[in-house]
Amino acid sequence: MKPFTKVLLVAVGAGTLGIVAGLWSNGPGRLLESELGQRALQQALSASAPPTPDGLAVARRGEVIPTVVLPDLDGRPVTLPAAHAGRPLLVNFWASWCGPCIQEMPELDRFAANQAAADGVQVVGIALDDVEAVRAFLQHTPVRYPILLDTPGPRDAGVQFGNPKGVLPFTALIDAEGRLVKQKIGPFEHGEIDEWAAR
Repeated sequence: MKPFTKVLLVAVGAGTLGIVAGLWSNGPGRLLESELGQRALQQALSASAPPTPDGLAVARRGEVIPTVVLPDLDGRPVTLPAAHAGRPLLVNFWASWCGPCIQEMPELDRFAANQAAADGVQVVGIALDDVEAVRAFLQHTPVRYPILLDTPGPRDAGVQFGNPKGVLPFTALIDAEGRLVKQKIGPFEHGEIDEWAAR
């Protein structure tokens, strides 16, 4: 083996060990907050996910998302992205039993309230949950953005928006033309959502 190759292998090995040691001692927080970390996590989850059901349209970054029709809390059908055509969408998938989902909801609500202008980002929550559980939850933790309902499973809207493993919370950012811009697995920390949605 050539000396240069040995040095390169040692450097790569040391770098990898440094990353692993950092994750071990500090947790994945900062890495998962980065776009690079989110893309790596998406790749890892997609690689270990079961095959997508035949005929199910799944969004890819830069492409228009599949049309999804889901009921609101009163059972009225809402079509995404058409219901908010011309506005960017931040679609957050959650459940009333999901601790990290509950933790980030006040932050999503704050962000939604600051986006009230006609050209602001429209926040939409999709609860992968039972309607009665969602209603009960929203009684003590109300939000000012629309909530839709879906049944969790291999064909749910979260899978169609690029979350094949169904990890919650999961958020997708869609531009005003209906194209998937980015995805995030895990909760938003205080103040993080503003910068994330602006990119």
